[in-house]
Amino acid sequence: MTPRVRPMGERAFLLEVDALEEVLALHAALAERRPDGVVDLVPAARTVLVRIDPRGLALPTARTWALAAAAEAAPRGPSATREVELDVVYDGPDLADTARLLGLSADELVRAHAAARWQVAFTGFAPGFGYLVSDDWPFDVPRLDTPRTRVPTGAVGLAGAFTGAYPRDTPGGWRLIGTTPAPLFDPDAASPALLAPGTRVRFRPPARQGSAAPGEASARGLGASRPGDGPTREAAHGGSGEAAGGRPGEAAAGGSGAVAAGGIRILEPGLLTTVQDLGRPGVASVGVAVSGALDRAALRTANRLLGNPESAAGLEVTMGGLRAVAERDLWVSVAGAWGVVRLDGREIDPYQAHAWPAGAELHLDWFVHGARGYIAARGGVDAPHALGSRATDLLAGLGPAALRAGDVVGVRDEVSAPIPVAPPAAWGAPHDDELELELAPGPRADWFAPAALEALFDTVWTVSNHADRVGARLDGPALVRVRGGELASEGMVPGALQVPPSGRPTILLADGPVTGGYPVIAVVTDASLDLVAQARPGTRIRFRHARVVV
Repeated sequence: MTPRVRPMGERAFLLEVDALEEVLALHAALAERRPDGVVDLVPAARTVLVRIDPRGLALPTARTWALAAAAEAAPRGPSATREVELDVVYDGPDLADTARLLGLSADELVRAHAAARWQVAFTGFAPGFGYLVSDDWPFDVPRLDTPRTRVPTGAVGLAGAFTGAYPRDTPGGWRLIGTTPAPLFDPDAASPALLAPGTRVRFRPPARQGSAAPGEASARGLGASRPGDGPTREAAHGGSGEAAGGRPGEAAAGGSGAVAAGGIRILEPGLLTTVQDLGRPGVASVGVAVSGALDRAALRTANRLLGNPESAAGLEVTMGGLRAVAERDLWVSVAGAWGVVRLDGREIDPYQAHAWPAGAELHLDWFVHGARGYIAARGGVDAPHALGSRATDLLAGLGPAALRAGDVVGVRDEVSAPIPVAPPAAWGAPHDDELELELAPGPRADWFAPAALEALFDTVWTVSNHADRVGARLDGPALVRVRGGELASEGMVPGALQVPPSGRPTILLADGPVTGGYPVIAVVTDASLDLVAQARPGTRIRFRHARVVV
């Protein structure tokens, strides 16, 4: 096959084909021939996202490799993939209404769903959420007019041509027809997503019934096989599915290096304080975002000031307001957003290493410039590993929960150098009144009118109050589309400038979804993302064309 290549910034591209069957074959061919330097391969409805690390693989070289692999792609037979059987009780609150919409009885809908041979086409929306398709399923099911604010873990739903099961409590607009007790996502497993792309799935109702009355729960709880833990054909019959999101210190820390007794006790967490490192790249294909510090340069600097590895975890403090006490003698540094910093009642400078005696209080007042400050402790902040990272991902529920008053954060003993005698580089307060960001081409610029592309670069945009770790919505003129209709879900990257129906773009950030259905007009370059991290509501943004080869 010869896919169409669409740019996705300066570190990724999309390979677009005409049918989902081609996506599955293309993804398999790319995965079999994957070279070093390819960070992620993310299949979606009509595309495969290829994301690279330019330190190991140049983007033009990656495109040449991908097209060569695509030329050898061939349809995959059933024997090439695993098959998972999911116990399901058809007790969903939308079962009867959905059946009526389709001109069926509830029992006929249950029989059709259970008889179909499903396959995971791609994942997204939440870690481990698989979009399942089947040649045996002829129905197109409309989503709910008003999405639910909470869909419970294990709910089995229908939307469009897809079925899927929710790995955790989350909002959602799919029509719910049943419940499975299977553990769908376990970050500690060799393969964390039970329903990974390509997996074949059969739904298995209890033998005694075709459909169940709403509220009838399955009593079967026999444990569950994980991908890679057993034979090709697996059965998933329950288990808790609980994974990640615990309080600091509730689970084994993982990794090497000792954790000394005592650490940092949180008195006041401010607006939002989380544990962050440099994130977890390479797991987008199972629905997991990169996450990690939004201002990576600030975290790296804070770590270097203390002789830590640059990747060591620290605390990301949003807008300030944090108060904490050292439970033993520590060394600390603060970088990123600027505000008054006090240690034991004395004002201290950021971007310097400071002794933090046991019992002394560290206070980060509300920031005057910038949005996110970073606290590093010599040895690195401790938290449980989840998929190779200690980072908190609030949207996905991975890593430790946001810190609360009374939490104690451990400090590790992992250092790579002595504390330097001088700061490693000059520093200053972040510029947060007006930013200039570079934009690289996006895959769906052709969906927009020429006037929209001009407005994108001519407008002074403003960061709205809707800005968090998932994305920053911008206020300004509506970007007019020339192509209507919906876009089939496709892979996303941090920095993607998504344009929803309102026409006002949102910059996706580290916790953003790994797939999305809004067209991406352009992509903020990787080097500019740290600037976005420090943008406060009201910050003005100008875009200019990136000076990079894509």
